[in-house]
Amino acid sequence: MTVCHASPPGRWPLAARVAALLLALAVAACAQFGEPASPGTAGHSPSPAPPSPAASPAATPPPVLAYDKAVLSAATALFGSARLSADGGPAQTRYTVVIDPLIDGVTGAQSAATRAMGQRLTALIREQYAQYDVQPFSAANVAKSPLVLIGTLTGVNAQRQAAGTREAYRICLALADLRSGMIVGKGLAFALPEGVDPTPLAFFRDAPAWSDDPATEGYVKTCQGTKAGDPINALYIDRIVAAALVAEAIDAYDGGRYRDALDLYARVLSLPAGNQFRVLNGIYLANWKLGRPREAEAAFVRIVDFGLERRRLAIKFLFRPGSTAFVTDARLSGPYPVWLKTIAQRSARPGNCLELTGHTSPTGPEPLNERLSLLRAESVKARLEQASPGLARRLIANGVGSQQTMVGNGRDDASDALDRRVEFKVIGC
Repeated sequence: MTVCHASPPGRWPLAARVAALLLALAVAACAQFGEPASPGTAGHSPSPAPPSPAASPAATPPPVLAYDKAVLSAATALFGSARLSADGGPAQTRYTVVIDPLIDGVTGAQSAATRAMGQRLTALIREQYAQYDVQPFSAANVAKSPLVLIGTLTGVNAQRQAAGTREAYRICLALADLRSGMIVGKGLAFALPEGVDPTPLAFFRDAPAWSDDPATEGYVKTCQGTKAGDPINALYIDRIVAAALVAEAIDAYDGGRYRDALDLYARVLSLPAGNQFRVLNGIYLANWKLGRPREAEAAFVRIVDFGLERRRLAIKFLFRPGSTAFVTDARLSGPYPVWLKTIAQRSARPGNCLELTGHTSPTGPEPLNERLSLLRAESVKARLEQASPGLARRLIANGVGSQQTMVGNGRDDASDALDRRVEFKVIGC
């Protein structure tokens, strides 16, 4: 009999680690209708470096293609380069593959474009690659150690970097073999923006905040900056069972099934790797949609604590155009008093000082953007000081205009709301 406690979980074989997570999932499923589960304590992790382009043997980057051609090019490269017997075992005649929903390579959000690309890849595999059997991305299927297709769609500038004004999209695809723990295929292409719909799915549109999250970091690092033969990032491997449930929860939320979404998020939170930022956002959103303000407020406390522990928390306050006043639509700004009160309370802990930085989208003259972003940060700072006077000497405000956009498409709609964020960074007092 194998003694599973003989080594720490991080050193277990991959199959044993997945089995342990599934056991935790089964226990969570039995308890989901009892007392709320206590989440594990998340470890501290540094902010990830800006994503780097996917590794390619060619010295010259691929040309920018029409979107449909770019998707086909990346998929052809992915499956054409796949080394399916990378673990040294015998080649199979048919391989099970699941698709972990594709994301934006900077924000981690899923959009209409990433969802459509996932659907296009599923159809393409079924039409042209008979050796692959596409199955749903679920915890049960993950337990069978299939191939996992992941991908990022990232806006880039003329220098192919995720900064400044985005002029194209970088498509990165990776095929990860859970059995061997290795990357077995890569695909890279660049697409023109025409035909790309960056509108975020409902969950990501509604999420109140953004922070560095190891779950997203692991996904992005597994896809970007790797080559066939590299190991799958440990942050991704350790969270893949939770990721399957999160994907199901996001689908439930997007479909208006908020009770189902809440139950799924609660199950994820009880897993060893379940304390993820997107899970905390999901619990907040589902409770708010279900008319449970007290539970939603408790969830927002955890959102703020998660961000402050990682020393970076971006809040999507929406302002009237050219103004420091919040939008008047109560569906959008109605929760803001709760957000401000919670941030003020959780920031008041001894030793915490905060830098509030205002951001804008790249539309309009940059000097005006910088001034407006500063005024908005100062407006939020004043509101926090009013809620907690003791913060007066522990907050500073500045504005950077559009110098640090995360989306950079200049649409000024739901797709680039993060570009108009107010960001809180923990600094030394």
